Amino acid sequence: MNKLERKEKTRFKLKKVSSRKRLSVFRSNNHLYAQIINDEQGTTLASVSSLEKSFQNKKNKSKKKLAEDLGKEIAKRSIKKGIKEVVFDKGKYKYHGIIKILAEAARADGLDF
Repeated sequence: MNKLERKEKTRFKLKKVSSRKRLSVFRSNNHLYAQIINDEQGTTLASVSSLEKSFQNKKNKSKKKLAEDLGKEIAKRSIKKGIKEVVFDKGKYKYHGIIKILAEAARADGLDF
């Protein structure tokens, strides 16, 4: 199964089964992004990125520590907006490594998925 098929299969199942908001994760070679999306309206409700100044100042961090901090921050921002229940959209990535660390940090800080 290639990455495009995995992404389409994952998103189809999430939208079919759940009406919750979606926590979508994207990983590039250098950066990590996460956002809470309302699929009914097609809007982004909260987002966090490793490009933000608060994360750029800490250049000595490992990618694992950065992923953990991003998970905690997206949980904090979404709970502040009143969103506690989300569905995790890993996209084309396997639930492994940095993606798993981000998800577990968000779950530990209060997001329910």
